[in-house]
Amino acid sequence: MASWRGRAQQAAQRRPGLFAGLLAASATVSLFLIAGLIWAWSVYYGPGPGARQGETTIVTLASGSNVDAIGASLRRAGVIRSTDMFKAAVSLTGADRRLRAGEYEIPSRASLSTVIRTLTEGRVVRHFVTLPEGWSSAQAIDILMAEELLSGEVPAVPAEGSLWPETYEISRGETRQSVIRRMQLAADENLARLWAQRAGNLPVRTPEEAVILASIVEKETGLAAERPRVAAVFTNRLRQSMRLESDPTIVYGITQGRPLGRGIRLSELRAPTPWNTYVIDGLPPTPIANPGRDALRAVLNPPVTDELFFVADGSGGHAFARTYDEHLRNVARWRALERGAAAPPGEAGTAEGAALPAGEAVITLEPEGGAALRPAQP
Repeated sequence: MASWRGRAQQAAQRRPGLFAGLLAASATVSLFLIAGLIWAWSVYYGPGPGARQGETTIVTLASGSNVDAIGASLRRAGVIRSTDMFKAAVSLTGADRRLRAGEYEIPSRASLSTVIRTLTEGRVVRHFVTLPEGWSSAQAIDILMAEELLSGEVPAVPAEGSLWPETYEISRGETRQSVIRRMQLAADENLARLWAQRAGNLPVRTPEEAVILASIVEKETGLAAERPRVAAVFTNRLRQSMRLESDPTIVYGITQGRPLGRGIRLSELRAPTPWNTYVIDGLPPTPIANPGRDALRAVLNPPVTDELFFVADGSGGHAFARTYDEHLRNVARWRALERGAAAPPGEAGTAEGAALPAGEAVITLEPEGGAALRPAQP
């Protein structure tokens, strides 16, 4: 009995020391946990590495990349300090299932939290390239070649009229040829859709002819509101077997889609080329530009009018006429505006090689000492 009591007393004496040890160990662990949490908090929310150059860093994450590859890309770019911390953070937060590929612009010293949020929200850098309506295929190549984000050469200029004027999103490193293919696919799809909605009894018999006429309409006016009326004039002229007499077709025969940079010379107006509609009957053999949706819609659904002529009116638009005499009066007014009221009559555009007044408009005029350049009659 005495022995049992002694052991109990000894155990009771040891118990405060055990409790004290446990409490001390617990406090130490807690301190380590608190320190670890503070460290993790500072890593996750604290400032990250500074950009190596400028105020941001561009990082491109390829489609299909796993977490390891993404972390390695970010580390190589200097956006994060540790791939292990990145993997741990995305795993603990569930972000590893929501990371998105693309090109990202990461601010200098962005926290790990900011980097992960940027990647999960898909705040990618977006790049665009625009082919304006009425630009030629040669000019389209110029646009693509000037875009430094794109790669590769273009082996040949695409067929005129085969590209769809639009704004396209592009990716860094994408080939120029792939952008051209997208432009051509868009042109095919839109042309098929518009052709199916065409009016009846049109002088254009195929989708290809519609593109040719639409390209002329596109080049004749920069005013969207005028396109249907211009299309109606050309439609009426084709129905009456009249030559189109469109200045832009002269220019295309000279430059093959580049800007002329000056007025058209009388000698060029008379010079035969496959596209010069002052010389040839009907439509040119190819488009002279890449027409847009409005020009194509105007050609395929022209309004009903009896107008056969138009000429620049000096205000950015055109004056339209039903008869040749009415048109000549409009031409006289326009040329007076071009020359100035004090200029002697017949001074400009009358000698062989002299430049005609600038502007893209149907012009029918009677040069000094020559026969009138009138529309071909049926």
